[in-house]
Amino acid sequence: MRAWGMASSPDVVEYICFQLRYAGDISFKKMFGEYGLYCDRKFFGLVCDNQLYVKITEPGLNMLPRQEQGSPYPGARPHFLMTELDNDRALSSLVRETCSVLAAPEVLAGKKKKTSGEKRSRRP
Repeated sequence: MRAWGMASSPDVVEYICFQLRYAGDISFKKMFGEYGLYCDRKFFGLVCDNQLYVKITEPGLNMLPRQEQGSPYPGARPHFLMTELDNDRALSSLVRETCSVLAAPEVLAGKKKKTSGEKRSRRP
């Protein structure tokens, strides 16, 4: 049984992002001591306990039908557990294919600014 709780190292996250440089515009966001990964603003995976987890998609299953799977945290859906991080071209290709079927992020509209003299209602 796996023990959860060790936060990921920023150095490991930076290395993984560097290895994914051929996939697109890679970014990450810290979440509860772990990291969410994005390619061209699409959320595709996580780094948890210094391990890379990539969402399972049909193109990913076609590329890696026997890839090990695991959950990044208790209660999470299974993801591909990527243990081989040194092949930058293969990792980038998997992420590109995965993101090809993920929905684009929604752009949230900005809040309207209150006009001068307008009163706020305290009641809904």
